[in-house]
Amino acid sequence: MNFLSHFYFDRHSEDPHLVLGTVLPDLVKNARKDWNMHPEKKTELFTSDIENSILNGWKRHLAVDRHFHNSGFFFEHTRAIRERIAPALHNSVVRPSFLAHISLELMLDSTLLTENHIVAEDLYIHLRQADRVGMNRFFELNNMDDTDHFFKFFDKFIQANYLNSYRESHNMMYALNRICMRIWKDPLNESQMQNLSLILSEYHEKLQDNYMEIFDEISLIIDNS
Repeated sequence: MNFLSHFYFDRHSEDPHLVLGTVLPDLVKNARKDWNMHPEKKTELFTSDIENSILNGWKRHLAVDRHFHNSGFFFEHTRAIRERIAPALHNSVVRPSFLAHISLELMLDSTLLTENHIVAEDLYIHLRQADRVGMNRFFELNNMDDTDHFFKFFDKFIQANYLNSYRESHNMMYALNRICMRIWKDPLNESQMQNLSLILSEYHEKLQDNYMEIFDEISLIIDNS
């Protein structure tokens, strides 16, 4: 799941460090692809309240992704999206399975916004409230180098307020292309982007009928674990 979908499960939390932890794995990977943190494997290192809150959020992120990626909902919709977009990706380096996966996650984020299940600014408020000293200590315990780089990315992420743009379908297509550009050079041409935008917009509309079932399913599991 993407940032806003992860936030959904802890949207009522008053702990900014827990909320930070729920989106931190994706923030870290977006900041630098070669960072591989596994705090869940060395929980005994984290002794302060802030460190433990971030760790608990991190573990909730992992649990949500694990259930999501193994759900019938995920398999059903990624398969359906992949079948629809594969012809539009003919002669493209982009793998239909990859784009289907990311498209579904962005659709869910967008729908949570447009259907008023979450407010993106609430997530940003939590991120702004997070204690930088505590965050830095958490990173040091995970042997992360160049934490200055992360905080520069973190500040830009908050300032850009980009997650609110997911309300508009054309912005989702822009986001998809940007994600692909991190992996492939010149992944999609203008014609492919136009075709994909039409296909994905149509699928997004159909997804409105049952999108909440996956959030209800995962909420039941992680809240009772």
